[in-house]
Amino acid sequence: MGKVVAVCQSEKKGTPKTTRDRGEFRINHGLVGDAHAGDWHRQVSLLSHEKVEAFRKRGARVDHGAFGENLVVEGIDLKTLPIGTLLECGEVLLEVTQIGKECHSHCEIFKVMGDCIMPREGIFARVLKGGFIAPGDGMEIRNPDHGK
Repeated sequence: MGKVVAVCQSEKKGTPKTTRDRGEFRINHGLVGDAHAGDWHRQVSLLSHEKVEAFRKRGARVDHGAFGENLVVEGIDLKTLPIGTLLECGEVLLEVTQIGKECHSHCEIFKVMGDCIMPREGIFARVLKGGFIAPGDGMEIRNPDHGK
């Protein structure tokens, strides 16, 4: 089982996300109030806490949300999950739709560090069942093939 470490959002694209006490996740939309939410396959972005910490140990000064992630999750190596994996967090149900992403222009993190982990470590999901997520909430992998 994983645990949500941070919930992050930004009102404008191209700006770092900031942490929130909790977020409302809406079906076929994503995180309410986030600039990247909408009716598409990348409604919610997730990043493993352990990958962020490893990047920090390399000298990066990054806060949660700096990579554009909505959810930082501890205890699950997110990039290893196959597309179609279901993630359950309280009443919210997410479906993994994409692993990693192409970086079209180097972000500020890349300019300082010469690297950015989001393109290879981040995953994306769509919201199948809505509700609220807050730091400290548990997250479980639910395999759609086995109903678990």
